[in-house]
Amino acid sequence: MGYKAEGKIEKIFDSETKGASFQVRQFVIEVSEGQYPQMVAFQLVQDKCTLIDDYSEGDMVEVEFDLRGREWNGKYFTNLQAWRIGRAGEGGGSSNNSGQSSSSSESSSQNNSAPKPVPAAASSDFDDDIPF
Repeated sequence: MGYKAEGKIEKIFDSETKGASFQVRQFVIEVSEGQYPQMVAFQLVQDKCTLIDDYSEGDMVEVEFDLRGREWNGKYFTNLQAWRIGRAGEGGGSSNNSGQSSSSSESSSQNNSAPKPVPAAASSDFDDDIPF
């Protein structure tokens, strides 16, 4: 099942190579939800690591992601695996809302910041045999 979150990019990390051919990259967005903003870390894997290249810290984005969990050697791991990143407010419509003022983007972020289920059609390209 896929989810969406909207917020401001706080930190973008460099790609890391794990093993011979597995790449991973993390980024953090600030989600304005309720009284206290939340810092939420997302993970990009393999060819998706370049999705964040067109964005900078401070940009408002909408992230579509899958919730992933694993058990390995008696320990449990949970990841938010991003598979699509877009500018906040551009959604699925054909119009370009990049001219929005920052206050309208922020108010939109507050109203739509909770993760929401979306169709998970794009999650089929995920290699599901990683050990974590």
